[in-house]
Order: sequence, then C-alpha cells, then structure tokens
Amino acid sequence: MTAWTLAYESFDPVTEGLREALCTLGNGYFASRGAAPESEADGVHYPGTYAAGCFDRLDSTVAGRTVGNEDIVNLPNWLPLTFATPATTWFHPGTADLLDYRQELDLRQGVLHRTFRFRDEHGRITAVRQRRLVSMADPHLAALETVFTAENWSGPLRVRSALDGRVGNRGVRRYRDLNGAHLTGHATGARDGITWLTAKTRTSEITVALAARVETSPARSRIDARSTWIAEHHMLDLHQGQETTFTKIVALTTSRDHAIADAPSAAIRAIRRAPGFGELLDRHRMAWAGLWHRARLDVNGPQVARVVHLHVFHLLQTLSPHTADLDAGVPARGLHGEAYRGHIFWDELFVLPWLTLRFPEVTRGLLRYRWRRLPEARAAACAAGFTGAMFPWQSGSDGTEQTQTLHLNPVSGHWLPDHSHLQRHVGLAIAYNVWHYHAATGDIEFLAEAGAELLVEIARFFASLAALEPASGRYEIRGVMGPDEYHEGYPGALSPGLDNNAYTNVMTVWLLLRAREALDLLPEREREELALRLALTGPELQRWEDITRQMRVDFHDGVISQFTGYADLLELDWQCYRGVRRLDRALEAEGDSPDRYRASKQADVLMLFYLLTADELGQILERLGYPAAPDLIPRTIQHYLKRTCHGSTLSAVVHAWVLARSDRARSWRFFTEALACDIDDVQGGTTAEGVHLGAMAGTLDLVQRCYLGLETSPGEVRLNPQLPARLTTLALPIRIHGACLSIGVGRDGVRVSRADDGPEHLSITVYGRRAELGRGAEHFFARQEQERDALVPAR
Repeated sequence: MTAWTLAYESFDPVTEGLREALCTLGNGYFASRGAAPESEADGVHYPGTYAAGCFDRLDSTVAGRTVGNEDIVNLPNWLPLTFATPATTWFHPGTADLLDYRQELDLRQGVLHRTFRFRDEHGRITAVRQRRLVSMADPHLAALETVFTAENWSGPLRVRSALDGRVGNRGVRRYRDLNGAHLTGHATGARDGITWLTAKTRTSEITVALAARVETSPARSRIDARSTWIAEHHMLDLHQGQETTFTKIVALTTSRDHAIADAPSAAIRAIRRAPGFGELLDRHRMAWAGLWHRARLDVNGPQVARVVHLHVFHLLQTLSPHTADLDAGVPARGLHGEAYRGHIFWDELFVLPWLTLRFPEVTRGLLRYRWRRLPEARAAACAAGFTGAMFPWQSGSDGTEQTQTLHLNPVSGHWLPDHSHLQRHVGLAIAYNVWHYHAATGDIEFLAEAGAELLVEIARFFASLAALEPASGRYEIRGVMGPDEYHEGYPGALSPGLDNNAYTNVMTVWLLLRAREALDLLPEREREELALRLALTGPELQRWEDITRQMRVDFHDGVISQFTGYADLLELDWQCYRGVRRLDRALEAEGDSPDRYRASKQADVLMLFYLLTADELGQILERLGYPAAPDLIPRTIQHYLKRTCHGSTLSAVVHAWVLARSDRARSWRFFTEALACDIDDVQGGTTAEGVHLGAMAGTLDLVQRCYLGLETSPGEVRLNPQLPARLTTLALPIRIHGACLSIGVGRDGVRVSRADDGPEHLSITVYGRRAELGRGAEHFFARQEQERDALVPAR
C-alpha cells in the first residue's frame, strides 16, 4: 500500500459497506459506490448511484403521522455484470470459492481495480481482473473493463451485462421503514448494439436515462428486456491461459442537464460517440492529473499522506469543476450514500475555504446555489415573522426547510420530536463563505451580482432576530439552537430553543460589520442600485450599528457561556459515559436528556476560535463592552474541551484547529482522529452510509490554513507556519487574487514562488517579514532561531 492507493485484501462481508463508500467513484456530476458489479442490495452490498442535485419527495407514515421527506435519489444501477462457467450458477463473491481477492483504489488516477481468482464446483479456476472509472473528462460517462483468464480449462463463459431500474433508497437502516420507491415510469429498449433504460422520479419528475454499449470479442448474444431491467447475455469462448476482455461503457443523463432535448436521446447520443475504454481511460487520467496539479497537498509520512490524498480525492469526486455549472450544493455525506438524505447543511463552512484557494470557480458555483434560493429564504423568514433571508438547516432541491420533524433514536427505538431546524446559524456559515471567497479572490463582480445581496439579506434576518431587552439593556437573540445540537431547550421548558447562544450572537455582530463593509466595497452605482432594490435605509443600517455595540454575550467562571443559563446546568458524571459519543441517544434511552447537563456533542463556543482570529474576536468583544481577559481563550477552550463527547466528526477538526497554537501535540492527536473518521469508521457504521465530507475537507483546511498560518486580505497574503512536530515538511499550491503561488515549508524556512499571472504585485508576509512578490518571482524566508524553537511540541 502506498500514499496513493487504498487497498483491501480478501473479501469481507462485514466491512463491505465501508469499502463501497470509500471506493466510490465520481466526477462532481454523478458518483457510484464501489459495490461489486455482480451484487445487488442484499444486506451486505449496496450499489448506489447519485447525481448532484437530483432529489425527490415522498410521504411515509411514522408513529401514526404522515411525514414527507425529500431524498437524494438512488438512480438506476449501471454496474450489473456477472458471469458463469459451464453448468454453474452466476458468480457471486459471497458464495464463490475464492482463491484470492483484492480491491485497490488508485487515488492518483481515479480508477478502481479488482482482481480475484475462483474455483467452480468442477475444479475450473478462472482469474478475473477489472478496472472501473467514472469519467472526470466527460461527466456523463462511466466504464467497466473485465478481463477473464481460464487458468486450467477452455470452454464457454456466460456473461450478463445489465441496466437495473429495480432500485430504491434502502441504504440507511434507520430509514428502511420509510417510503424509498422514488422511481417510476420505467422503460427499456435496444437498438444497434445499444441498450437503454429510463425512469422518472415520482414527484420531482426528473427523467433519468442510462445507455450502454458492450465491447468484446465476437460472441453469441441475446437481449432480455423487461420494463425495469434490460440485460445483454453473451457467450464468450475462453481458451486456457489466454485473456478475453469484456468492456461495458455507460452514459448517464437527466432532464436537469443543460443543452439537451431530452435525457434518453442525450444518453444514446453520448454512448454512440463515446470512445473505447483505452481512450476513455487516457482522457480520464489527464483530467485527474490536471486536478491534482491544482489540489496538491504534500506532507511527510506515507500514512498521513495517504489519508490526505483520500480526502482530496473524495472531495473532488463530489465537488469538481463539473459542479461549478450545476445547481447543486454541498451534500454533507458526499455523493457516496443516502445518510442525511443527501441534504445540504452547514458543512460548506468546512468545505469551501479549501476549495476557494484551489478551485474558486467551484466555490462561486456553490455560493450561487444559495443565492438562487434567496426567494425561499425570504419567504421562510417572513412566515416566521422576521425580515431578510432565513436559510433552512437542511436544504435540498428548492431551498425549503427539509429538516425532519421526527427522528429515530436507534438505541431506544423511540421516534422523537426534532427541533434542529432552530439552528439558524446556517445563514452565518453562508455569509462567512461569501466574505472569505471575496477576501481570497477579490471577485468584485460576484460580490455585486450575488454576494452582497446574500450578506445583506442574511444580516437583515439576524438583525430582526435580535430584540433590545429593557432588563439587560442589550440586544438578545432568543429561541435558537447552537452548533452543539445536544441542547435543544431549557430543562422542563414547554417550548424548544435557547437564548443568547454565544456563537450565534457574536457571529451576528461579525456579519453585520461585514455586510456594511461589503456595501462599501461595491462601486457607487452598484451600491446605490442594491440599496434601492432591497429598500435598505439609513435607520436600518443605524440599527445594525447599535446591535454591533450592544449585543449580549454571557460569561461564567472567566469563560464565555454557551448560552444564557448554561452556568445553571448540572455537571455530568463523565465516568459513567466514558467513550460514549452519542450521549443524546444514551441519555434519552435512560429517560434523561443532555439539556440538563454541561455536555456538548461538538464545538459550539469554540467555533468562534475556529472562524475568527484572536484579534477579530477581541475587537468584537471590546466593541460590545466586554474587554477580553488575557486568558479568556485558553480558559474557554479548556472548559469546553473537558465537557465535549465528540459525537460529530467535525468536532475533532475544530479542536485540532483551536489547539494548534497552544498545544500542538494535542492538536496533532485531534487531527489524526479527524483523519481516521472515515477510513477507520470511528463512529461504527456511519461511513458505509456516506463519507463525512465536512470532516474530510476540514482536515485539508487544517493543513492548508491553520498549520500554515495562512490569512488573506485584498492584495496581501500572510503566513505564520507552526507545524506540529510530526509534520516537518509541507508543500502546496494556492490561488490568491488570481495569482498562483507555490508554497514549501521546511525546517529551514518557507519558499514561495509565483507563476506569471495575476496582479502585477502581491504582498507576502512570512514570520512578520514582508516582501513584494511580482509575477514569476520566488522568495525564501529563512526561519529565525526563535521560529525554529516554535517547532518544539508544546508540553
């Protein structure tokens, strides 16, 4: 195993779901899980294919109530391919006599390899070698090449290649009692060596089409067609010791695609003009080479490097340059499974910062997904009695709230009310990414077209949430949930929601300041037109100013309180719940609730230190009249670190970040835990339902921005590297304000070189020393003695 491969030896039904998720292949338009082609959904295997933004809504009966859920749709399966030696049944890895078996994912080239040998009941041994790709060069194409070798026999081999529309959403155990039959109106056909299958989603009425072409040596064949399934049966003549190749090339289209007349005809035309496997593979490799050139992140140590490459790989399979032109958001579990129903949460907060410095055009497209849903966000705010834009906690096709009203506790078996739609802070995440996209790119055109409008409307919503309370003399935000998620309300309260969540209140102040700044950045004409169109008045802006000086933040014991009343909660007996990550489920099964305790699922207050520098936070608190004590940040970190059970994969990312300057050894431990969250499935079965895209991207951003100490502002880049002791070298390219920089960090210092592009001059500051970096220039910043000492791990 190398830093560029993920390999599995032997067939293991217990871990097959995990392998299928981690061996998913995709291109930003669609992705298919790494399931064995000869397998169907059977409790061990789960073939799944998902297209970005392809959702459908169905009703189900839950606890006597009719509940509607919108899901990313499991599309017809293009993979099915199986075979049989004479007088035997179809091959299946779970029942075959396997002599050896290996599955290997090539991360550099985006190819899934599979090799195995099996012996049939007559003693015939056959070797099989497969290569699979989902084309990064042409987002509609995929291919599977299978090479058969009869080792000790000669004779006919039956091969069946199919397109299967008999699929549903059954990939998440706790959802299986819900209606998952999203596809209807199936049709199949065959003509001129091409087979095709179409289906339509039940309520969104998206047409999905698959077309397939088979390439092999001359063989007898026939078609078996039904309404939901079509198969080609081939009889190959195998000769002992000789290879026989069977290739399946597939095109996938949907009625959401641009520049098509209809999905079926588009799929058929695509498969007719598709090249053979060799050329497809060459184009695919070249496309991946281009991506890796921009996405390179070199770290020392093959084990860490392999997981870093794996995370980059899956991020780009979900959000590639092909995504930039789609109307799609950031699915929390990638295009790798059906967990969270494929919805878009706040995970883009952890994803877009990495993308922005590598693929700004993709970030721009993802932000436009949010901008297009401003009408629904405005309608939601109005319906709730507020102004501005209230974005949903869970988004799907149209931007309406998709958060479930009930959720299942698998420990107790109880269906419980779900109040997580009160996590209004999703709007803050959107605004944060808009601002930092502009800071990194200087894209004033996007700011004028969409970014400033997003910032203003989100700011307007949070300002309308804030009410001036006579008792405190401060603006307060009531009835929300913070990122913690374990605290939905006050113990014994009749209604959910918490008051003055520190993260929400402080970030609201940050947002109001940035929204005003964004308006000032616009050219005068655009600023006036936007203010007129949005009816933005002087009194409203003055109210924003007042909020930024009078927002309430609570404190206790010299730390920032998570919300008003947090100090009155009980301390949990952590010894009784050692190692329990989903504390909410455990307590509810015992008739208790985390609402009663100072216990968090993940970072909440500490998110402030993740998003804001110490100077930014200090300035906001000072502005509010809360001068920050010198030890406020370390005291607050230690307080909540002791009271967090890390029930989310994002928690390790945030804690690694906030400890990076004060305790690099501990930061490294959290970083390696975040690296392991999917490859080792640390949550015990969740990765099989889809990877954790936010945590994957968060680890990359930790290396790229946190350990590198990277900050950007218009016309300037600042670096203050403080690498953990185990990370001695780091090299990566980034894009800042249209300039491509290559950065290398070693024990002797930092080397920055620039391509011949972008603005004429760019200021770069490393270790507090500033230089001008012109086009094509290179500069080396030698590390001083005190900076070498900074590499010694904190104790």
